[in-house]
Amino acid sequence: MHATSEDDVIELNIPSTHLNGFLIGQRGETVRAIQFLVSNALKNKDYAVTRVNVDVAEYKKQRAEHLAETAEEWVKKVKETGRTIRTEAMNAADRRTIHKVAADAGLVSDSVGEGRDRHIVLRAAAE
Repeated sequence: MHATSEDDVIELNIPSTHLNGFLIGQRGETVRAIQFLVSNALKNKDYAVTRVNVDVAEYKKQRAEHLAETAEEWVKKVKETGRTIRTEAMNAADRRTIHKVAADAGLVSDSVGEGRDRHIVLRAAAE
């Protein structure tokens, strides 16, 4: 095994087929489970790169784009009102998308909560 950058990620893109719904699952749960299984299989075989991103018919890519648009609206509200926004619970990939949009806009974003209840709190940066 050799040292790798933390940014090394194996990208597995499954094209669109009649099995999209089955492979994606409800709210993307199946595609995340496939990703988890592939990552663990690589870890068990001592591969240097074990971070994996699996996407089916660009589901996760489109979801991230939609979520980024929603995050832009939240950013606008925080900037206009100065109020803090708490999002619904979301998975780690979705939280990363929100953190990036918030950071690019100069807002502070924190992940709060545990497990499936983990969510984002967006607020204006202290002056």
